[in-house]
Amino acid sequence: MTDASRCHGRLACVGLGMTLGSHLTPLARSHIAQADVVFAALSDAVVEEWLKRLRPDVRSLQSGYAEGKPLMRTYREWGDLMLDEVRAGRRVCGVFYGHPGVFAWSPHQAIAQARAEGYPAYMEPDISAEDCLYADLGIDPGSRGCQHFEASQLLYCERRIDSAGYLVLWQVGVVGNRSVGRFDHGSAYRALLVERLLADYPAEHEVIVYRGATLPIEEPRIRRLPLRGLATVALTAEDTVVVPPTTDLQPNRAMLERLQALDAAVRAPAAA
Repeated sequence: MTDASRCHGRLACVGLGMTLGSHLTPLARSHIAQADVVFAALSDAVVEEWLKRLRPDVRSLQSGYAEGKPLMRTYREWGDLMLDEVRAGRRVCGVFYGHPGVFAWSPHQAIAQARAEGYPAYMEPDISAEDCLYADLGIDPGSRGCQHFEASQLLYCERRIDSAGYLVLWQVGVVGNRSVGRFDHGSAYRALLVERLLADYPAEHEVIVYRGATLPIEEPRIRRLPLRGLATVALTAEDTVVVPPTTDLQPNRAMLERLQALDAAVRAPAAA
């Protein structure tokens, strides 16, 4: 690495948001326009073609996927490609679907590595699927609280579910994918997830399968079904499952009493 490359090489990871064209921020657009090299990881060919109108020379990263290839190897390759250009003294922009820091390992890792090597590197936030979900489903996360889990994590790890709040499960369509590229995801994997959820929810409890709109002419796709049906319904990696609360919030009486006593102690000097 030369002093010149360190001075000029830099990395910016940006997102296109969820809905094509309407979610792109002015700053993200500026990074795309001013970069020497633009890489893109966009699962939708239509979105990629739209990006080529801004940058005809965009380099697609989608070819890194392959059946049976570990996903982490693909993600590392993406980071290596971006960092090679940064080390060569170029201004690099990585463009990702939705928010570049949400369910995106490569941007975080590439930015951390670039900074460790002394290069300027930053992430431009954008509208994520979570933002759209709150708006389209009319959920206020401040009302009952929300837990967000990658679906497979509920199978791999011991996690506690609070059924008094909303449960949001991401990537249910690829649940059980143990880091290996597998493009045919059977219902047997989701059956294990349903089995896990039945420990906290009744089988007839209504869940919501949500997919945000990616094109301005589309509407969000919202399906409601009983929890037991989640194993057999067709899902993709883009579908998110929301499990509404099934129990009421329970007051913490001991803490409420302590708060009441604290309030009284605070008021007492003022009354003296």
